[in-house]
Amino acid sequence: MQYGYFDDQAKEYVITRPDTPQSWSNYLGSTAYGAIITNNAGGYGFYKSGARGRFLRLRFNSVPLDQPGRYIYLRDQESGDYWSASWQPVAKPLDQYESTCRHGTAYTVIESRYSDIHTTATYFVPLGQTFEYWRLNVTNDSGRPRQLALFSYCEFTNQWNTEQDQVNLQYSLFIVKGQKTADDLLRIAIHDNLTPDPRTAQSDDVTMHAWLALIGAPLHGYDTSREAFLGTYGGYHNPQVVREGQCGNSDAYGDNACGALQTNLTLQPGESRELLIMLGIGDAHTIGKRAVAEFGSLARAAVELQALKANWHARLGSLTVQTPDEELNHTINVWGLYNSLITFAWSRAASLVYNGERDGLGFRDSVQDILGIAAAIPQEAQARLELMLTGQLANGGAMPIVQPFTHRPGHEQAPALEEYRSDDCLWFFNAVPALVAETGDVNFYNKVLPYADAGEDTVFGHLRRALEFNLERTGRNNLPCGLSADWNDCLRLGYYGESLFVAFQLRLGLTVYADIATLLGRSAEAAWALAQRDALDASMQACAWDGDWFIWAITEDGTVYGTKEYEEGQVYLNTQVWAVISGAATPEQAQRCLQTVQEKLATPYGLMLCAPPLVKTSIEVMRAVVFNPGIKENAGIFNHTQGWAVMAECMMGNGDRAYDYYRAAMPAAYNDRAEIRQMEPYVQGQTTYSTFSPRPGNTRTSWLTGAAAWSYYSATQYILGLRPELAGLRIDPCIPAAWEGFQATRRFRGHTLHITVTNPDGVCRGVRSLTLNGEALPDNLVPAAKLTAHNQVGVVLG
Repeated sequence: MQYGYFDDQAKEYVITRPDTPQSWSNYLGSTAYGAIITNNAGGYGFYKSGARGRFLRLRFNSVPLDQPGRYIYLRDQESGDYWSASWQPVAKPLDQYESTCRHGTAYTVIESRYSDIHTTATYFVPLGQTFEYWRLNVTNDSGRPRQLALFSYCEFTNQWNTEQDQVNLQYSLFIVKGQKTADDLLRIAIHDNLTPDPRTAQSDDVTMHAWLALIGAPLHGYDTSREAFLGTYGGYHNPQVVREGQCGNSDAYGDNACGALQTNLTLQPGESRELLIMLGIGDAHTIGKRAVAEFGSLARAAVELQALKANWHARLGSLTVQTPDEELNHTINVWGLYNSLITFAWSRAASLVYNGERDGLGFRDSVQDILGIAAAIPQEAQARLELMLTGQLANGGAMPIVQPFTHRPGHEQAPALEEYRSDDCLWFFNAVPALVAETGDVNFYNKVLPYADAGEDTVFGHLRRALEFNLERTGRNNLPCGLSADWNDCLRLGYYGESLFVAFQLRLGLTVYADIATLLGRSAEAAWALAQRDALDASMQACAWDGDWFIWAITEDGTVYGTKEYEEGQVYLNTQVWAVISGAATPEQAQRCLQTVQEKLATPYGLMLCAPPLVKTSIEVMRAVVFNPGIKENAGIFNHTQGWAVMAECMMGNGDRAYDYYRAAMPAAYNDRAEIRQMEPYVQGQTTYSTFSPRPGNTRTSWLTGAAAWSYYSATQYILGLRPELAGLRIDPCIPAAWEGFQATRRFRGHTLHITVTNPDGVCRGVRSLTLNGEALPDNLVPAAKLTAHNQVGVVLG
């Protein structure tokens, strides 16, 4: 079943029926003022932190999933009939109500038609601002004059700390005030009798204050008391004020606050009216009043929307492609990168699922997220990478979470010994060289940055400490210890248990470090790294190959998981694909272990993380046993890992299999069968139910997932093969043999490359010839030194 379509020209996904299987969402704003909005105008808002700065309320895990939200109610004052400008919350019958939602790049447009009234509501946050616009156009399509009352509605939190707001009600129900100012703004204040504390993230007069204003129409009433607006036994679908047709001008004093503004319009046949609602944070008397004075006009809102679109569309212009697969084109040209940019911004901090339990930047996740956006926003990528490097401790480990607004490098407390994770800083060996390859700035390796707790070092020195952290913590087989967890948080090997996945990461790190050392003229460092790698190779080959695949891990007591002899979790995806990515597998092992993946882990919806599911295995080792079989780490399809399998298959030249795996997990491939995946068909989800579950293909936890970066990275740098290197752009596609070729336009270090790839012999991989501006080049590297402002690159496979 199809609920919408991709409009790549406008860079929008258009939802044509509102009863989507789940709430399909979008993000507005920035890391200062962020917001989530769904196709039915549900969602919430937050300042800097989804956990400690949430000013608009959402009731998580409720039905519907996305209420309350940013609602506009309309009432026919003659008939008493009422509806909402979005299908929900009133939910008029769909044979009478039409709705279209256009999710764009940091804006959403919801259009509706009911009772011959046509509305278009546009929601967005202007660049660099801490307020949002709701721009509403109302048209009378009937043949008679219409008397309409319009009501805004949003629900403010009583305390911006979500736990205080939702749990500690004996406190939070008694601290909020709401009133109308002399300037006709609504003023919502928490702790109104206290002086704001500048030490908090919400400082100055922004502290737990919000405001609401109506522009372009007269104000005929207001309410700031939620109970007065909804009624004691009313709801979002039938608010008492809307039923009765008149706000009561209520002032919240404790209990709960809302933002309801009423205007009454008379529309002649064919007449349209446009108005604005402005919602922001800060004291209405100061920040709100200034914002309305500067931005409070329809003309200014139009200018701000165009600026917002131009800003985001420029970011998306770092790579555009035309391939034989339209769904891949949607993914690369718009949604794959946009998803990566949003995930980069918010890590795992705020979504319709993440409810503040991960406040800040998760270390390992945020380092990996850089891979998805380095080409689009290299300067921001470098700033984030430097921040994460300062989250590394002097012993080479890492803080589990970096909170950017309060982070104090050189003064942070190191975690307890049992809290260290084994994989954290090894992700630097993916992200750091990727950034340097994109920018060409080899001096980045020499930049001095502090450690989180004490001391400082060059970036190259930080990388050395990352390696030493794992080399100094090994088990009885001389493999790296899993510590509190490797990438898989459900794995409990014992502190000195050994993680083969981390061993492969460490091997890759040693190889990368040796390459960087050679580049920097540090031959002794390169020799050290290669000697360590040789010793690690010997240790892995001695204990990690099970004949047809690599084992999973070894516990502290010596138990080996992931073998033919073990009934559950016999094959673990990560160790098979990372054996190839790291170069640890022999050619024969690489071919065989990838064949095992295809035989034992492949499903029509993606690759399972392991199989068979864990049912009897001890929870003391495999905590994934708590999950239902076929979900998440228990033989589910963990989408974070799908890109790794694509990379491994591309490295082996298996373009057909790599693309089969990619399409199986590609959201856009489910656009015409959305009932299977249920989640948004334009963004990644964390987990997909596998064939071991009764609902295979269902996908959950949208937007904020490592799958976003790795999916985009694997598609662009391995399938399309547009891979930056220090010397230039390597073009090494690994595509389905049936493809006749593709075209791409790539921004690279201030230059534009127009690339045409042809595949006359129907191969998956192998560049026969490459030309740059008509000049034949000796191999498949386009040297950066030869680039002009605009370049024509011709690539022939064969």
